[in-house]
Amino acid sequence: MTSIDIGAPEDFPIEEGVYIGHDVTGGEPIAVFRTDEGIYALNDRCTHGNYSLSEGWVEDETVECPKHASSFCLANGKVLNLPATQDAPTHKVEVVDGRVMLTPGTDA
Repeated sequence: MTSIDIGAPEDFPIEEGVYIGHDVTGGEPIAVFRTDEGIYALNDRCTHGNYSLSEGWVEDETVECPKHASSFCLANGKVLNLPATQDAPTHKVEVVDGRVMLTPGTDA
C-alpha cells in the first residue's frame, strides 16, 4: 500500500482529532491524533454508532466517542469501554523527514 503525505506534525494539534476524508485515503475516512507520545490513526467511525471519532475527546492515549462515550486505545484501536464491543481499525502512520505519512489499510 502506498503512503500518503498528510502534512507536518505541527498540523495536528495535541489531543485533537483531524479528519482525513476518503478523497485523500482512497477508502474509509480516517481520524489522525497527535499526543505527547506519538501520532495515531484510526478509522474515523465509532464501531458502535457510526459517529466521528475525530470529533471525540482525547486523553491519556485514548479517544472517546462524542455520542455514547465508548473509548478506544489510540495505539491499537482496542475498545476500552461499552457500549462499543468491536475494536476500531488502525492504520500505519509515521513521521518521515518531518512529514506525517499515512498508509491506509495497513495496521499500526
